[in-house]
Parts: sequence; structure tokens; C-alpha cells
Amino acid sequence: MTSNSGLFNRRFADNFIPQPANTSLEIGQIAPDFELPRVQGDPVRLSDYRGQKPVVLAFTRIFTERLFCPFCYPHIQELKARYGEIQALGAELLMVTSTDPVQSQQIQADLQLPYPLLVDPECKTFRLYGVGQALGAPLPAQFVVDREGKLRFKHVFSFAQPNADTDEVLRVLREGLQTGWDGTRRVAPIPFF
Repeated sequence: MTSNSGLFNRRFADNFIPQPANTSLEIGQIAPDFELPRVQGDPVRLSDYRGQKPVVLAFTRIFTERLFCPFCYPHIQELKARYGEIQALGAELLMVTSTDPVQSQQIQADLQLPYPLLVDPECKTFRLYGVGQALGAPLPAQFVVDREGKLRFKHVFSFAQPNADTDEVLRVLREGLQTGWDGTRRVAPIPFF
């Protein structure tokens, strides 16, 4: 049991009043940097990936280690199943949860997540990205950040589409890697015979 055990906890109270997603982040701007603890690993800083590889940020909505958002649980499982495709494109997936460290360890163990699960029980990073909140937890959102740390895709919660379609995220990654993110398609050199 933790201080956030059960549905009605401090995080629930802090995120109870609905606030729609109001991200002011624009495509092409540098993504806000953050550092969060990683379940079973060292803390992760987004800027550590700058100059290295693109990053898919997946903010997920989990109430407790046993109570998942009905929109987010299938999305978590789909990202788990398709993580290899993200890695094959040379990108990393960072999932951010608002559960506390003990709950997050249980989630990581139960779901056997292959990607880093970052812990933000105070929801500071959720607020930094303007993803909104309702009924006790932050809302889900997804962002793609290129190698240079610039936002190249954003999707925030709506009832019509709670989470970004994984095919769309993969398309953005593929096209960005082919065009260098600036729209200029990169062409492989023609071998000289």
C-alpha cells in the first residue's frame, strides 16, 4: 500500500476538477525538457536523447496499479506489441504515468512493459505538456520529438480519439526519418558500378 493506494488519494484530489487539454506547444518548437525517475532504472532526461534518436512520449492515464483507464489500457498493450517497430526506426518510447513509484513497479511487473515507464505522481510533466485532467487523473496524450528535440507530432485526448493511432505515430516517424523532418526527402545514394 502507498499514499496513493486506492482510487481516492492525493493525486485524485489534485486532478479531480476537469481541465481540457490546453497545450500551447507548437509543432517545430523544442519540446520542454524534463527529468523523471524510471521504474527499475536511472532517471531519464528527455534532452539526453537530443542528437541521438527520436522519442515517442506517451502520457498515459492510470488510476492505481489495479485500475486503468479503459481507453488507455488497450493503447498501452498496443504500444507494447509494436515497440519493436518503434525501435526498428531508431526511436525510443517513453511512457509517463502519474502513479507513484510503488504502484508503477507493480504495473511494470504485471504488464511486462519492454519500454521505459517514467513516474510522475505530482503530474508536473503532464502539466508542462498541457495534457489536461479529469476525475482524478491526467488525460492521455502522445508526442513525437525528433533527434534535435523538436516536436513533430502531438495528439491530446478527445472523446472521438482518446489516444493517437499507433500507425499514425509510426508514419510520422518513418516520414520524418526519410525527409529529415523538414519535408526534403532524403534519397539513398546510387551505387557506382
